Amino acid sequence: MSKVILFVEDEPTLQKTLGRVLEKEGYEVQSALDGQSGLALVKRIKPSLVLLDLILPKMDGFEVLQKIKADPEIKSIPVIVLTNLESSQDIEKALSLGANNYLVKANYELDEVIGRVKELVK
Repeated sequence: MSKVILFVEDEPTLQKTLGRVLEKEGYEVQSALDGQSGLALVKRIKPSLVLLDLILPKMDGFEVLQKIKADPEIKSIPVIVLTNLESSQDIEKALSLGANNYLVKANYELDEVIGRVKELVK
């Protein structure tokens, strides 16, 4: 059974790059370019893990995270926040809303992100 990763990210280049790397690692990658469609996809496909940006059109990542964790059907799905927001308030907020990991894009290499995904998707 393939492990499905949902990548909610409004930057198509990053989506493609990380998506290709995840696929090479054996994951099936689904993508959403905004928070609203990302949340709808989480509910529909129930992925093994969600990679979630916080700065998104239509619905920001904080709201997406809050709605995922408030829904009994999908709240157990692990969420890794992958964003450029570095403030301690943003990190605290995301973790308090239920994010499993918080990664600042500029501070991590792709293989480190893959490592975090592998830790949470067993």
